[in-house]
Amino acid sequence: MTIWTALVTCERWQKTIAVPEPDYRPIVFSGAQGVPIFGWLAIPPHAKGTIVATYGITGSLENQGYLRALGAKAYARGLAVVLFDWRAHGNTGLLSPALTSDGIFEGADFVHIAHQAMVYGCPSPLFFSAYSLGGQLALWGAKEAQSIPEIAGVAVISPNLDANRSLKYLCRSPWGRMLEQRIAKELKTLAWELYHTHPGEFAQDAIDRANTIWGYDHELVIPRLGFSTVEEYYQASSPLPFLPHLTKPTLILYPQDDPMFDPTIVTDLQAACSGNAAIDLRVTSAGGHVGLISSKVCQQEYNDPDCWWGWNRILDWCLSLIK
Repeated sequence: MTIWTALVTCERWQKTIAVPEPDYRPIVFSGAQGVPIFGWLAIPPHAKGTIVATYGITGSLENQGYLRALGAKAYARGLAVVLFDWRAHGNTGLLSPALTSDGIFEGADFVHIAHQAMVYGCPSPLFFSAYSLGGQLALWGAKEAQSIPEIAGVAVISPNLDANRSLKYLCRSPWGRMLEQRIAKELKTLAWELYHTHPGEFAQDAIDRANTIWGYDHELVIPRLGFSTVEEYYQASSPLPFLPHLTKPTLILYPQDDPMFDPTIVTDLQAACSGNAAIDLRVTSAGGHVGLISSKVCQQEYNDPDCWWGWNRILDWCLSLIK
């Protein structure tokens, strides 16, 4: 499922759903600390709510078909849609040299975008959603939105929960090391784009040394955030410690066979959520990383219109919270 999703959602995702993509309006939002955040906005007639969403560790709105499939499906079901390039990604990276913080500031970005989306006409209630590393950011959004009544809930797929454990786990196998190197290469490309777009903001020799995911964070990210080590940064940005304290309704879809994350995290995730009635944790036996793709038989069982089992459950959940 991991490989199928990665291949299909690059260019062929529109063939997997029966609804058209909305006619998005480009918007530049103001995020936390005044950082400009580029996004797309679409409001259907008689919208009954809004979903605000972003993607994972690398990419842009243009090439994230998995996210755009959510946008099209949400719009077709009567939700206004706001999709955005998070910090240092896509058009947001062109607007600002602000780097990623794995949720520490991005959670507040979600909240800032939600408030401004309402000014543009997006109705409440609003929901935050994302997947993979973006899921981590959205969980930080849940933490930031605890006392904001217009934010009705947060729903995520395969969220990153403990980078210290998962990055070590990923690099233990040849397949994992190959995947890590592919992501690191994309991060390095992103860093060079920022270097050329924002002269004087980044040191060339630091980018030269950033040849791994850990190296990217060590050379470029943690100096700006004030952390002494990458491990300290990963620990500080992990959502696991605050999950027991969330009061905002939260749906977490987490496949047990996710090849990106240390499997021992599942037990800790279940323990963190077990005493919190606000969290609807659904651990599936299969699904891969950001997959959760269903067969025809499964689609009939759930009365789904397509193969996107994960997004269908998230949209069902969001709509169930709209009174």
